[in-house]
Amino acid sequence: MQFDITRSADGIDKTLAYTVNPRHRFILLSYKRHLLLEMSGRYDEIFVPEMTVEHPVYRFHALGLATQLEGVDQIRALYRSWAETNQTIFYAENTQVAVADNFVATRTIAYQQVWGPSVLGEKVLGHLPKCMSKPLLLTLLNRHGFHPKDECYYLYKSLEETIWPYDDRCRLMSENVWEPEPKDAQLIKLNADQVLTTAQVREKLAPMVEPLPNFDEYVLGKKAAGA
Repeated sequence: MQFDITRSADGIDKTLAYTVNPRHRFILLSYKRHLLLEMSGRYDEIFVPEMTVEHPVYRFHALGLATQLEGVDQIRALYRSWAETNQTIFYAENTQVAVADNFVATRTIAYQQVWGPSVLGEKVLGHLPKCMSKPLLLTLLNRHGFHPKDECYYLYKSLEETIWPYDDRCRLMSENVWEPEPKDAQLIKLNADQVLTTAQVREKLAPMVEPLPNFDEYVLGKKAAGA
């Protein structure tokens, strides 16, 4: 495939194109904004009260490891470590997105940019893609003849399924991420000209990051005070 970071939200846009329910549209808009902010390293903007609950919980189930992050501080630390090592870059293909009153569900072939030396870091859970286990990622590297000491970047490719629950005001409560077929995961070594930095992604995606509409007006049909 041709990797284009500006196409990573195409699956959301396809669902938005035929979604008319205001609540469902608001959730999809919030979901898209979250994705773009995460990839841009603008993670602090994710935790504003109109987008995320006060105590979110993230659960990752990848390559035999189940990991749970609780609270803004733990999740922000994960985003920060990814941003600092250029691992917030995601691509997607064959994405299917479904939305309901209180959740978004997706199924996609996901690609995450991974920095080889991060595998050797002591704070493994803060660096590895989807918080996978260090021994299993080392096995995957060795299978392809790669070495984590190499100052190289890779794309970690896997089938990914997610459910993101939202509260009654369409604020993100949790991320639940599964890799149903971890044995089929792949690593693709990137050439230097294929590697993106978080700063480059932030610049590329900035025109796509749109503010959320007012929840009361958009979903509930209430006019703003004084309008």
